Amino acid sequence: MSATKNASVNVRIHEDIKKQAEQILEAIGVPTATAIDMFYRQIILNNGIPFSLTIPNNVPVRENMNDNDFNLIMRTGYMQAAEGKSKDVDEVFDILEKGI
Repeated sequence: MSATKNASVNVRIHEDIKKQAEQILEAIGVPTATAIDMFYRQIILNNGIPFSLTIPNNVPVRENMNDNDFNLIMRTGYMQAAEGKSKDVDEVFDILEKGI
């Protein structure tokens, strides 16, 4: 693969989806272009979409949750990170770059 970036992707998505995703990416320090590049690389590595395209029985959507349920999900994620059940973002980028 060439190290020079010379291709563009132009897509139209709902504004609220774009804003929500960009807020999350900003919080974890990943530029939007890098996230899209990572997604494309995962498509190549998986020879297809890198996640299941099925509809779960119960998709947790913030608008459908009460504060207690939402806080439980957030607390669970925080505890997983605090217990070391997550990876450092630099480590993940190293893995992606090396194609491990």
